[in-house]
Amino acid sequence: MTPGRPYVLVVYYSASGATARMAEEVARGVQGVAGIDARLRTVPGVSAETAQVAADIPDAGPMYCELDDLRQCSGLVLGSPTRFGNMAAPMKYFIDGTSELWLSGALVDKPAGVFTSTSSLHGGQESTLLSMQLPLLHHGMLLAGLSYGEPGLTRTRGGGTPYGASHHAGPRNDRALDADELGLCKALGARVARLSLALDTSRAVGGTA
Repeated sequence: MTPGRPYVLVVYYSASGATARMAEEVARGVQGVAGIDARLRTVPGVSAETAQVAADIPDAGPMYCELDDLRQCSGLVLGSPTRFGNMAAPMKYFIDGTSELWLSGALVDKPAGVFTSTSSLHGGQESTLLSMQLPLLHHGMLLAGLSYGEPGLTRTRGGGTPYGASHHAGPRNDRALDADELGLCKALGARVARLSLALDTSRAVGGTA
């Protein structure tokens, strides 16, 4: 990342690696847009009874997301595997801890997108994406999905929805992302990046008028 340059925050939770792979491709889509960077972050797991005690720094992979990452971002993309048609508990737990940002309006008018991975083809991709969008609406964010101008959206035989990028990982979670799924992840990142830059420019012009 370039110091001082705006960035799109890509935050995800991944259990088997598929959502992490999607996050990487979303970040590539962001990086393909000139003038803005991608910041890749993850969230720690939770136990069945209470918050899991985890080290501040993961053993491998991206850093854990902090509220300042959210506060300072120009755009946001959230990713989670599906759990009974909803986002996974670690992502929900993380979002539930953002009340401070809601109270201050820190995310108002920033663009956001979502992505998910499911083990079954009809295992709740769309409901999971919608479940992740709800708290973003409460934060006053501007939701960006995928337009049907993306050829992969009508061609896909795996994941891909107008509500956000998705992936069919298979019953053993061993199906790799196909070309269409990868392309839609990248397209989502690029779209949120372009919107973020446009809104940043609009705010800058408005602030100097």
